[in-house]
Amino acid sequence: MTYVVTESCIKCKYTDCVDICPVDCFKEGPNMLVIDPEECIDCTLCVAECPVEAIFAEDDVPDGQQEWIALNKELAAGWQPLIARQPAPPDADAWAKVKDKKHLLERG
Repeated sequence: MTYVVTESCIKCKYTDCVDICPVDCFKEGPNMLVIDPEECIDCTLCVAECPVEAIFAEDDVPDGQQEWIALNKELAAGWQPLIARQPAPPDADAWAKVKDKKHLLERG
C-alpha cells in the first residue's frame, strides 16, 4: 500500500509533509504535491503533518477521490522530487477549505 495526495492540496501546497518523509517520495507540481508510489514506504508520517488533511492511505482514499491514486502515479512520473520544505503560496490559507478543486490542477 502507498499513500496518496488528494485534491485538498491543490493551491495550498503546504510542504510540512516533505520535511518528515524519510525517503523523499514527494514530487512537486505547479500547484500541488503528489506521492510517488514507487518511493513511498508506507511509514504514515506524512498523514499527521498535512494541515489540510489531503493525504490518505491508498485503501482509505475517500469516495469521490479514488482517481487520485492513479493521478499520483501519473504525475509523479513527470514531476521533480521535492526534498526540503518550501514556503506555502501566499494565498494557501484562503484555499485550504475550498472543496472541488480538481479543475484547478496544473499538470505543468
